[in-house]
Amino acid sequence: MASACTNGIDTGFLALGYEKVAILGVFQGITELLPISSTAHMRVVPTLLGWPDPGSAFSAAMQLAALAAVIGYFWNDIRELVFGSVRAVVTREFNSFYFRLAVGIVIGTIPIGIGGILLAKTLNSCGSPLRGLMVIGAACIVMGLLLAVAELTAKHTRDIHTVRLRDALIVGLAQVGALIPGVSRSGSTLTAALFLNLKREDAARFSFLLGLPAITLAGLKELVELYHAGLSLHGWMVLGVGLLTASLSAFIAIWSLMRVLEKFSAWPFVIYRIALGVFLVWGSLSGFLDN
Repeated sequence: MASACTNGIDTGFLALGYEKVAILGVFQGITELLPISSTAHMRVVPTLLGWPDPGSAFSAAMQLAALAAVIGYFWNDIRELVFGSVRAVVTREFNSFYFRLAVGIVIGTIPIGIGGILLAKTLNSCGSPLRGLMVIGAACIVMGLLLAVAELTAKHTRDIHTVRLRDALIVGLAQVGALIPGVSRSGSTLTAALFLNLKREDAARFSFLLGLPAITLAGLKELVELYHAGLSLHGWMVLGVGLLTASLSAFIAIWSLMRVLEKFSAWPFVIYRIALGVFLVWGSLSGFLDN
């Protein structure tokens, strides 16, 4: 089903109401932090249920729910990173791990910042071609295959303390791929970190820490755009319900991801991604799923 527009901004979630947005918020929160593409699920779940597409504005704003979960789960890491890097600046210990990591996160955020600005109109426009099921399905399959190759070739010998500025830039460049619906921010950065031979849990930790600025800026940017588009009070309340349910489910998602990576591997996500991508491509070609 076609999505709705508010002054040129894709706001299909307005037609869903509180209950449906709350349900989609659960799916969004879970899939936002797992390497399986939240955008793909925000397209396929409403389609299967016969609901309108919630739109790109909903997906972007929901990143703030993921932000709350990441900060909550990695609070100790974030606190040590902030205080450690400030202390390094004050004492001029620029070789400090925390200072190097902070600088790496800043450098790694620049590519997606530039890409987001360049693609903003295409990504947020009503009926964006990038939200087509074929595009999302193909992206799911490609990223699933790349994650599989990473699992097969990675040595898992490095921890987060060995991360260099070059590593941060590589993972940051991989994060740009997340602008394409279906790629998944956590999926692209986790894959890149595994290719750099980081241990699975450290790869995920670095992926989330590096993604904090991008998640924050993308979510806040979307809220500002919705404000300037004249979103009604009802719209803000509907969005708030989605943020609440997405925040709660995101905590479960990040905890589950870390447990799976620590005890098993990324293979469950590889299999799921490829299966989902094949389903989306088939659904689009057969007409079973409405583009």
